[in-house]
Amino acid sequence: MSLFRKKSLDGLMAQAADSEKGLKRTLGAGSLIALGIGAIIGAGLFVRTAAAAGEHAGPAVTLSFIVAAIGCAFAGLCYAEFASMIPIAGSAYTYAYATMGELIAWIIGWALILEYALGAATVSIAWSEFLNKLLTQYNLGSIPYEWCHSPFEKALDAANVMHTGIMNVPALFILLMLSLLLIKGTQESAFVNAIIVFVKVAIVVVFIVVGWKFINPANHSPYFIPADAPPAIKPDGSSYSYTDFFRHGYGGVLTGAAIVFFAFIGFDAVSTAAQEAKNPKRDMPIGILGSLVICTILYILFSYVLTGVAPYTDFVKSGKEASVAYAIETYMAGYGWLAKAVTIAILAGFSSVILVMLMGQSRVFYTMSTDGLLPKMFSDLHPKFRTPYKSNLILFVFVGAFAAFIPGSVAGDLTSIGTLFAFVLVCVGVWVMRRNDPDRIRPFKTPLVPLVPILGMIVCTAMIVSLPKETLLSALVWMIVGLIVYFGYSKKNSKLVNLGDILPKASDFE
Repeated sequence: MSLFRKKSLDGLMAQAADSEKGLKRTLGAGSLIALGIGAIIGAGLFVRTAAAAGEHAGPAVTLSFIVAAIGCAFAGLCYAEFASMIPIAGSAYTYAYATMGELIAWIIGWALILEYALGAATVSIAWSEFLNKLLTQYNLGSIPYEWCHSPFEKALDAANVMHTGIMNVPALFILLMLSLLLIKGTQESAFVNAIIVFVKVAIVVVFIVVGWKFINPANHSPYFIPADAPPAIKPDGSSYSYTDFFRHGYGGVLTGAAIVFFAFIGFDAVSTAAQEAKNPKRDMPIGILGSLVICTILYILFSYVLTGVAPYTDFVKSGKEASVAYAIETYMAGYGWLAKAVTIAILAGFSSVILVMLMGQSRVFYTMSTDGLLPKMFSDLHPKFRTPYKSNLILFVFVGAFAAFIPGSVAGDLTSIGTLFAFVLVCVGVWVMRRNDPDRIRPFKTPLVPLVPILGMIVCTAMIVSLPKETLLSALVWMIVGLIVYFGYSKKNSKLVNLGDILPKASDFE
């Protein structure tokens, strides 16, 4: 059997009609944009912006957002073509299975684990940071450093006493609560999602408007971090040098783009709602690209204000955790109430992002399991709640291990590389499909093929290359493990081995 055996599009559509009859086409372009914004704005903006500015791009982090947005726009156009052409659940994994074959589909599915599972871990770590900030703001004490950081993190306190993390308990707690909620079954209505989106956008807009008058022009000069910039002080008291190519100038901007790329993760969640769009041909491109445009504008303005209010070197040490609240409390006198409101609202917003990521991951596992590529336990449904409860429990253990014992920056970089890799393959998929099946009906066509897919591949690949070597090595090991699992289990258990009706011709098996 070929490693590139495919599911036929007709078979996929028939399968979707049979197994997902309950999905109604009720979402218009506005609802899809709200869904995209709700999934996009989260830890990436409120936490990763400070990390990218402090360690790599400085005030030029605004350019980092533009670079990341360009890469997302190219990939978004490719997603829009697939979502309108194959308007069923499954996103990139399903697209690859129908266009490039099983092995590529497996690779994307395995990469999506880095996006959704480690994304949930990263946001839960950020949730822990903001919870600690909230307790401090209301004079309720704070969680000891040892129990809200990983064993790989250490920091000096005000008395110059070194503390080393043991386990991130708050991150583990929120993951457990949301996993149990998913097992029981949760349906978020469009109204609730709209409220969450309104709160998130309101936070960003209020900070931009209020913070604008507190911008210190000196913090934006020089705009790029110079190669000879004085070292910054890290939380453990050591120095952070900017001499490396990817820590200053345009190299720093590129690495910053790879880091803040995490802030755009989620727009592909819009494509999973393709089967519920009223008019996929028109609404899916508007939903995917509309949410990207709105978030990009907000991100650029937000990062400009944040790096103008506080010097970028602050974000290496004091302001790295809960950077927005830090900037407000330190440099925006009289707006302590805003810092508290921001922290509460961000905690609520983070919770919804974690929920969406855990739900998305369990859906990917469920789909891969029904295809035979993962064990049946991942698609076993709870007898009462009709949810993939075993998948949710296994996912909690996996994500919880990362959240409790791995630093947020490491998990965040791995999340970015997993998503970028999936984006590259989706861009490849559109190009391949145009060449192999040019007559297929495409309600929405990606413009300027193959230019747009090629540019998407180049920009996303450039961001991958700029990530730390340790991250690249970790991702390579992860993909090797994935290939071992595929050839050791998935290939021989794939349902395509026996389902001849899914392949173009029965004679292909002979």
